[in-house]
Amino acid sequence: MKIPDNRHGSKDSSSSVESKSELCTDGKPTSTKYLDRSPNVLSCSNTLHNGCHLINMQRSAPVDPTKMGVGKAIAVLTSGGDAQGMNAAVRATVRVGIYTGAKVYFVHEGYQGLVDGGGNIRQATWESVSMMLQLGGTVIGSARCQDFRSKEGRAKAACNLVKLGITNLCVIGGDGSLTGANEFRSEWSELLQILLKAGKITAEEAKRSSHLNIVGMVGSIDNDFCGTDMTIGTDSALHRIMEVVDAITTTAQSHQRAFILEVMGRHCGYLALVTALACGADWVFIPEMPPEEGWEDHLCRRLTYQRSIGNRLNVIIVAEGALDRHGKPITCDIIKNMVTKKLGFDTRATILGHVQRGGTPSAFDRILGSRMGVEAVMALLEATPDTPACVVSLSGNMAVRLPLMECVQVTKEVTKAMAEGRFEEAVKLRGKSFENNWNTYKLLAHVTARDVKSNINIAILNVGAPCAGMNAAVRSAVRIGILQGHNMLAVHDGFDGLAHGTIEPMAWGYVGGWTGKGGSNLGTKRSLPASMIEEISLNIAKFNIHALVIIGGFEAYVGGLELVTAREKYEELCIPLVVIPATVSNNVPGSDFSIGADTALNTITTTCDRIKQSAAGTKRRVFLIETMGGFCGYLATMAGLAAGADAAYIYEEPFGIHDLETNVEHLLEKMKTTVKRGLVLRNEKCNANYTTDFLFNLYSEEGKGVFDCRKNVLGHMQQGGTPTPFDRNFGTKMGAKAVLWLTDKLKECYRHGRIFANTPDSACVLGMKKRAMIFQPLSDLKEDTDFEHRIPKTQWWLKLRPILKILAKYKINLDTSETATMEHVIKKRGTV
Repeated sequence: MKIPDNRHGSKDSSSSVESKSELCTDGKPTSTKYLDRSPNVLSCSNTLHNGCHLINMQRSAPVDPTKMGVGKAIAVLTSGGDAQGMNAAVRATVRVGIYTGAKVYFVHEGYQGLVDGGGNIRQATWESVSMMLQLGGTVIGSARCQDFRSKEGRAKAACNLVKLGITNLCVIGGDGSLTGANEFRSEWSELLQILLKAGKITAEEAKRSSHLNIVGMVGSIDNDFCGTDMTIGTDSALHRIMEVVDAITTTAQSHQRAFILEVMGRHCGYLALVTALACGADWVFIPEMPPEEGWEDHLCRRLTYQRSIGNRLNVIIVAEGALDRHGKPITCDIIKNMVTKKLGFDTRATILGHVQRGGTPSAFDRILGSRMGVEAVMALLEATPDTPACVVSLSGNMAVRLPLMECVQVTKEVTKAMAEGRFEEAVKLRGKSFENNWNTYKLLAHVTARDVKSNINIAILNVGAPCAGMNAAVRSAVRIGILQGHNMLAVHDGFDGLAHGTIEPMAWGYVGGWTGKGGSNLGTKRSLPASMIEEISLNIAKFNIHALVIIGGFEAYVGGLELVTAREKYEELCIPLVVIPATVSNNVPGSDFSIGADTALNTITTTCDRIKQSAAGTKRRVFLIETMGGFCGYLATMAGLAAGADAAYIYEEPFGIHDLETNVEHLLEKMKTTVKRGLVLRNEKCNANYTTDFLFNLYSEEGKGVFDCRKNVLGHMQQGGTPTPFDRNFGTKMGAKAVLWLTDKLKECYRHGRIFANTPDSACVLGMKKRAMIFQPLSDLKEDTDFEHRIPKTQWWLKLRPILKILAKYKINLDTSETATMEHVIKKRGTV
């Protein structure tokens, strides 16, 4: 999800989009580019991913996107286990399909519905997918189907499709469902011949349906499909798990208990691993990496140590498919009995089960499903008889296409590696993200502090507005620092605390339980250091501070720059420093994501759901909602796509009275349909004159007799709340990486018995770019910064805004002048 942006001037202010990272393991970008080149023109260059190589080709003549699907029919089905976000994918597939002029059909009850036909295959309409975004599970149903496993069953399915003229099939499911789809496609010609001989179809029907196109989207809460960074449903499952962990934590602390939690993941430990990171678990058992021999004693030593330093609870996470080195299952009961017998701890076990599949989808899964649905339709309509069946995947923050069966093959290689005891290789085959999570977990959970101290003092401060996830970053930074032998110092109240000397040491237990806490436990202020630079330099000398970790928003970035500028005058400031972006606004240069933005986005999305629901059964109503973000339209844009907004007004995309008129007319037309709700988002500083009150009055006046209008200013609730799993995990990894980088930088800067750092690369922003966390000198980022409006000049998510316009039924053009060829996923031992 990371791409340099191009400020575009689309005048249609309905918009939105999503996501979370972007590139291949060799560093080459992969992308599906959405780019507004001119007002009301959406450029969708489907650059296809071959594992590492891209080939773009120009069509001889532009194609009218609203005619691409004319005469074609698309069927969409969900198969296998359900996953939150599937409905978003179905909705996007239906609406984009209709937009292109194609007929779109629901296949109810998965492959069973495909075999049974009749009322199970029904034509979808624009309105029939309304209000689906916030629903968990799959509205069109899913079922395990034995009939489809036989050739006779597949022939029945083929007959049902041929009779309706359907030659494009979109399958949302796991690797088993997608493998079945590919088999169906590969024997399509043979099935047609069987049907012809049996007289069930005519020669004309067979000719008209001579080829079947297949595109898959992976819906699985386990995140067990190789080739995609995240599968639909994984993020939502993590939300359910963390809700339970947070609830269990309070009761466990009350009674000094050890809790063992079993999460789903028969063949993949992703949910267990990320849960362990996000809650600071003492131990995690995953199928990819069985514990070493003698793990029982090691686990008991660790639990005893945690109690000895004052922790009142222990948490152990177990994936349901966890095994030991001999292939024997490791279950909750085995661990519980062992801990109770050896340590005498009051121990409880909880198996979460299908609660993980339930509930409303997270904002991330809604956006992921929507983007994949858009890409799936484009892939189907651009497919030729020679195009292999593809799967739409997430690579970084881009929706890309990969050959389906090659992804399935790599997924099977993981299982094979685990069966053969090649566990390190299995972790690598899972992908870079999984491997990074595993390495961070090992750093924080399985290492004891060094006996030899480094005599290095690293200070940590929070700057700017508080946000969820800051505490997780502080916790991991402190603990990694202690493990490195450093002394970690807490600076209270930002740069004010650094100037006034409100600084104290932090021990291991100081940050215990911080991962799940919102806000800033250290305290934070917006003050910048320039006006108190002398006091700051004196305290850096007084407390013998050798390095700084600054966690915060735009003020943290500007404050870091001011400290670097002051190095010329104050030698005490010649120390390494790193800025970790943490703000709901997601406006820090040098990073595609900031800690806290995901939590705020989910808060807005949940609120929008409730507000829209309040209009159910009432008269026609339009809701106008103001979001935070300063001049940065990230929250309004992302929440617009996640909540199904009709428009999202932001500063980066200027709009005028004609655009407002277009939006009002759009809503007036919408109210003539069966959909009687409208949702409009407005970024707080999108326009000084078109205020929230102005827009409310405008919509109220123009909607008289057709719809009424309500407004909500969400305010500071967007900064509060419990951090989402993404923000906990992101903060944990950022904090750890920052301190490890400072450790290396301090060694470089050690001269003649003291630390001296005055080079640009000794003061960096740690940001997520191109799916990797990279350090960029503060001074290098100045050129890409709009200091007046406190935003980066390039913002990747702007290119994705046009997706909302299509899903909201705006009449815009889709530029399909660029297409791409799909090459092979490169499979090497140890890489994906």
